[in-house]
Amino acid sequence: MSIRLKQLRRQRRWTLETLAEHTGLTKSYLSKVERGLSVPSIAVAIRLARKLGADVEELFSDQEPSRGFALTRASDRTSFGAAASGKPLVQSIASGISARKMLPFVLYPAAGFDASAFKEHEGEEFLFVHAGNIEVAFPTATVALSAGDSLYFNSLTPHKIRAIGAEPAEVLVVVSGEDDA
Repeated sequence: MSIRLKQLRRQRRWTLETLAEHTGLTKSYLSKVERGLSVPSIAVAIRLARKLGADVEELFSDQEPSRGFALTRASDRTSFGAAASGKPLVQSIASGISARKMLPFVLYPAAGFDASAFKEHEGEEFLFVHAGNIEVAFPTATVALSAGDSLYFNSLTPHKIRAIGAEPAEVLVVVSGEDDA
């Protein structure tokens, strides 16, 4: 992400300070992301992409986006974020296409809820559990999902996801929403 984020920022002729002002993030944090010292959450990546007029995958890809359709082979998925095991936390599955209204990716949730607060972001979210079992926590309820189950909700509803059980979980996530850049 670091190289591409910097390129997109510079194409707009923005300084780190300007990007910080547009996104509400700190200049220090953005510098760490650009240098590969920090990996943003999905919500932050969406915010950065929207403010830069790009797709989230463009931030993580070395390839220029094409128009028409996106074919992503399993071996060509772009990974970002890493668990302690070194395995990816998230894999992009539809990079290389511009002007999308959906952001699909594969999520490999950790076994515990992280210490951070609930996440929330613009748009709507669809989860499909491909393998394993997960829990999705909302402020007022926690929903358990097994392989084959799905869940659809407004992404402004604070939420967090974790894997439960012995089998690693694999979740197809599709986030949608109108561009507010």
